[in-house]
Amino acid sequence: MNIGKLVQVENEPKKWVAGGDMAKLPCLENAYLLVVDGLIKDFGPMSQLPDFSQKDSLVEVDVEGRLILPSFCDSHTHLVYAGSREMEYVDKIKGLSYEEIAKRGGGILNSAKRLHLATEEELYQSALNRIHEIAGFGTGAVEIKSGYGLTTANEIKMLRVIKQLKETTPLEIKATFLGAHAVPLEFKGRQSEYVNLIVNEMIPQVATEKLADYVDVFCDKGFFTVPETEKILAAAAKYDIRGKIHANELAFSGGIQVGVAHGALSVDHLEFVGDEEIKCLLGSETMPTILPGAAFFLNMPYSPARKMMQAGLPVALASDFNPGSSPSGNMKFIMSLGCINYRMTPEEVINAATINSAYAMGIQKTHGSICRGKVANLYITTRIPGYEFLPYAYTSNLIERVMLNGEFVS
Repeated sequence: MNIGKLVQVENEPKKWVAGGDMAKLPCLENAYLLVVDGLIKDFGPMSQLPDFSQKDSLVEVDVEGRLILPSFCDSHTHLVYAGSREMEYVDKIKGLSYEEIAKRGGGILNSAKRLHLATEEELYQSALNRIHEIAGFGTGAVEIKSGYGLTTANEIKMLRVIKQLKETTPLEIKATFLGAHAVPLEFKGRQSEYVNLIVNEMIPQVATEKLADYVDVFCDKGFFTVPETEKILAAAAKYDIRGKIHANELAFSGGIQVGVAHGALSVDHLEFVGDEEIKCLLGSETMPTILPGAAFFLNMPYSPARKMMQAGLPVALASDFNPGSSPSGNMKFIMSLGCINYRMTPEEVINAATINSAYAMGIQKTHGSICRGKVANLYITTRIPGYEFLPYAYTSNLIERVMLNGEFVS
């Protein structure tokens, strides 16, 4: 009760927010919010607060004018990994590119080597710490990819860790199989054989054990081609596993087009987007997802977010939390980068990090907004003048309490 502003409210759950509507953010001032059995039961102005005096089971929380927002939905992370890669960070400072580091056995292949040596328990415990960290930053739903295994056994090991996180933490977690993250050194010059391994061995086992909600492919310059991506997505479709694509981070790769053609839920990164790609996305069911942390950390070109929105597209934001190119899962900072580097307004970045990123995870009916019947994943701010202050004060911790599934976890 006594909520200064209830942010991102809706009476009926939207699929997403697109184009000019991304600049609109429905709010309710001086409001109350009722949570029952982990779900949002009701909300409204304090002047219409029902009489709950006879409801002994209810607990009143007076937030004294603070703001309440829906938890962030982080639709693209790699937060299960074995060890950091700060030496590559130094290489980047000295001028080496992402591709040059990868060619020297760094990057994804470095993480794959470390993951091979780690046990499931070690991976689980380190990832659990990161889960607690991002929950404290206001994230209530997160997608986690495999992709540092690059062998059947190690990819399955990663996905089992993600499954354990699903079962033991209060966050909503989606698992994505990303065997096509890089080509292992032992398959150098034999990339088609590795694609066949993914198609004929990895995907069937992942599907049999029901370990993945989605399948992803790094369709880009120096990684997987459009025909290889098509082959992997077609194999996943046989098991009713929908695609998500790493697309157009390094070049105009055709990743966006192949993703849309195969009904991918999202295409992510999108540093290289032109008129053809925008035309392809318009009218599709594929969410364009920008990863500002990776472009910031790697000093890469910025995705044309404004151009996409002006064309009528929705845009989502995600952290790309990973040890090599975006070692942070702080979605509040991602919103700040969206404002500073992509010239998005506070309203646009909040929409992009909640309702649109919920769609990019396939959970828009249950998460991403303050709506009756949705899961009560939300956070209470400290005393701030308005929601614009969240991306403005980019290093300040402005989250006072976090609720997941209707229970305060901090």
